[in-house]
Amino acid sequence: MLKYVRVVTAKATAKEPIWSYSVMDNQTTDTSTHLHYDHTDSCKDSRWTARECYEFMYNNRPWQKVHDFYLNLVNGRLPLQSLLGIHERSSFKDTSVQLAAKSLEACEEVELVDGKKKNRTGRWARTTYKIVLSYHGDSFDGWQKQPGLNAVQSVVERSIGSFIDDFKAQKLKEKSLPLEACVSVAGRTDKGVTALSQVCSFFTWRNDIKMQDLEDAINSVSPGKLRAVSASKVSRDFHPNFSAKWRRYFYIFPILDLENEGIESDKNEENSNFKEQQSELKIGSVSVEEKDDCSVLNVENGVECRNKPRSFSVERVNQLLLQLEGKSLSYRMFARDTKASRSTGPPTECFIYHARATEARLPFVEEVYGNDNKGQKVMCVELIGNRFLRRMVRVLVATTIREAAAGADDEALLNLMEATCRRATAPPAPPDGLCLLDVGYEDFNPANTLIR
Repeated sequence: MLKYVRVVTAKATAKEPIWSYSVMDNQTTDTSTHLHYDHTDSCKDSRWTARECYEFMYNNRPWQKVHDFYLNLVNGRLPLQSLLGIHERSSFKDTSVQLAAKSLEACEEVELVDGKKKNRTGRWARTTYKIVLSYHGDSFDGWQKQPGLNAVQSVVERSIGSFIDDFKAQKLKEKSLPLEACVSVAGRTDKGVTALSQVCSFFTWRNDIKMQDLEDAINSVSPGKLRAVSASKVSRDFHPNFSAKWRRYFYIFPILDLENEGIESDKNEENSNFKEQQSELKIGSVSVEEKDDCSVLNVENGVECRNKPRSFSVERVNQLLLQLEGKSLSYRMFARDTKASRSTGPPTECFIYHARATEARLPFVEEVYGNDNKGQKVMCVELIGNRFLRRMVRVLVATTIREAAAGADDEALLNLMEATCRRATAPPAPPDGLCLLDVGYEDFNPANTLIR
């Protein structure tokens, strides 16, 4: 099903992205050899290249509408349920609060009543505080703090710096460092990724902190962009990352108007054209033919069609994702920026509890409360797993869309698990559509899923 072919490429220039590959003139002196992943299944000619995937995902798509919708969710002006067709106004409550209440029930405060531990000092005397955050991804440079960037972690640590104990405050003052707390988080999000119930925690030896004061300190820093959903005391053993049992990600992909009609028929027609064009090529030679505005390049017995499917079926995406449910698989081919030492073995294995896709429309505030105007048509993807690798969700969404458009078999994603080159998967989808919905600290309950 899958193999490698050796392709000679010219050094990438400023105008040509590094992920594009082509055969250059033999007179080019500055060349290098790359191992390019080649699919050998029946739909290989209709599968997008990395360049074409990038252009399909990023170019001319109304991502600003997705940003605006997420901003309404962060501010509590819209519930997430309105996206999925729940229009009863009486059921509209703060979605972030609802999700936080469900997923964090297992992390209520645990008092140590054992006499041997109750009066201990040191780490046993400290108090751990859990904070649930909601923030707009397009307003920050990701979670992790970095010099010169407006990261969520930097903002949160500065805002709660006044709640640290006197000993630590004195140490920071002696080192001429700003008064900041040290915050742990359930999962770091990239730049542009929104979170509705991000969980973080910090500890201090002060036990006189009021929860409302914590929330007010965070809410006053970036109003409308960052919000503290809740704050509470938890067990000293609680860690937002290591204590989590599952995480839920949600991806919204806008669909263009020209893609709304004739998805299946267009795809079948285009695939039939590819077979006709492939039969007209001369085996073993390099030639370019023009037929119905389609450029076909034959290189080393391979075929590259310029005019490929420009639409996909949401139902087909859902069928491909269903194959991942209930399986523990290595997603190393869907990870990015992962060190080589972490690219093999159990560190890359993830268990996906729930993977579904559905079609919806982005609602407006006016539409939800009485206006019948239709919003932007989108595809929604819900993924719930015990853990996710770096950029895994974005690569998985982009690759699934690519395979659905190409008409790949149901086992397409499972076959990619056995690949040994990450070029077999698509470039990451835009971060604009990704949202960390919530983090669960109790056993996963299938009844709490949004897309069924």
